[in-house]
Amino acid sequence: MSPVFSHGDLRLYLLNLLDEGPRHGYDIIQALSDRTGGTYTPSAGTVYPRLAKLEEEGLVTKTVDGRKSVYEITAAGRAEVATRRGDLEGIEAGLADSVRLIADEVRGSVKEAMRSLRADLAAASRDEQAGASARPTESDDIRARSREQLHRADALINRFRANVRTELRTHVARGGDLFADVVDELERAVDQVSSDLARALRGR
Repeated sequence: MSPVFSHGDLRLYLLNLLDEGPRHGYDIIQALSDRTGGTYTPSAGTVYPRLAKLEEEGLVTKTVDGRKSVYEITAAGRAEVATRRGDLEGIEAGLADSVRLIADEVRGSVKEAMRSLRADLAAASRDEQAGASARPTESDDIRARSREQLHRADALINRFRANVRTELRTHVARGGDLFADVVDELERAVDQVSSDLARALRGR
């Protein structure tokens, strides 16, 4: 994925955050993560040197509040934010695109997982039909075969569940927004697979 902030954009966006009000350094890092949907969580080594540079330029001030440093924009800093409002709008649009990209990736992962599950179930059904067409012998044990296929189905379901949980939890842990329509689509797909499976079983 391309960098969230182009050259110089992070500097301006830091000023924009401080234009909203004074912030601790950690608050700034958290705000950057929140507003990029988790696509960008800078380290302290990235943010603090830039804040120090802004302080040197007279665009922000720093005061000590206990064990934390509070940064506040100056009149000169507000003036720069005002004159570069158009640039900020472009940055905000880019951040919105990054969040939408994450949502699209989650949707794509869910759809791919569902396609894989349907394909596995279809393959299992074909294998079972092929086995049923063979002439049974005395050594056939229907229950043993069924238990074997049940074990296989359990493995498929567990794999699907693990993949989806990993995708969703990773997305949320990165600060991304889990949209309701993504979960709705997952629910519909799972219900459809359950319905298809029930019909296939009843038809045997």
